Amino acid sequence: MPKSDRLAIVTGASSGIGHAVASLLLDRGWDVVGLSRREPDFHDGGYRHVQLDLSDVGGLVNEFEKNVAGLVADEDRARIGLVNNAAVTGRLGTIEGTDAEEALRTYAINVVAPIWLMGFVARHARLGSALRIVNVSSGAAKNPNPGMTEYTSSKAALRMATLNAATDFGSEPLKGHMTPDVAVLSYEPGTVDTGMQVDARSVSADVFPSAPMFQRFHQEGMLVPPERPAGEMVAFLESEDPPRMEERRLGED
Repeated sequence: MPKSDRLAIVTGASSGIGHAVASLLLDRGWDVVGLSRREPDFHDGGYRHVQLDLSDVGGLVNEFEKNVAGLVADEDRARIGLVNNAAVTGRLGTIEGTDAEEALRTYAINVVAPIWLMGFVARHARLGSALRIVNVSSGAAKNPNPGMTEYTSSKAALRMATLNAATDFGSEPLKGHMTPDVAVLSYEPGTVDTGMQVDARSVSADVFPSAPMFQRFHQEGMLVPPERPAGEMVAFLESEDPPRMEERRLGED
């Protein structure tokens, strides 16, 4: 029997928003499967870590089908949460310098893994469970910025995948085959004080034209702590009867 009747899968759990989400969920009595390259400093019997680089899509599939599927499908689970938080900026620089291998890695982490994980929880959650999915989006999914083609395009792809998954979940072929209590949130956390922000403001403007924008975010105190968006995301995971699909930004009702 699991420790809790609530289980969440959180990617990027070792730092930033993912760490804050996992920590808050553990405090609130959830079981958590965290996924990241580095193991975080949680000392809680409800935490299980999967040490993996999300660009290794084959490794992700093998590990989760073998060792996580049973945790999701456990008959004692009343609620399943998925937080697709992990992301990389990809190459920060104008498009003429694009590296194909790096672009593939960016899309594997930012798009392929989240889409597959949505299908994974939909496939394995028992029919009576409540299923809540949060895909961490960005203002960059709607607003292009010079030098950020890999990041903006991959976040736009994830946003559209989120919208489309919600239509799948309500479609006729899935009725009776997956839990009907499912809701999906595309969530923009705003400008959060994370390592990604440090990376973006550290690149020379000669290479990355948007670097001054990220430097200004830091200089003008515009960055918010990860705990703020984490609280809103956890509230959604615990919500009752939300719309099947929502798009929301930090601080919006």
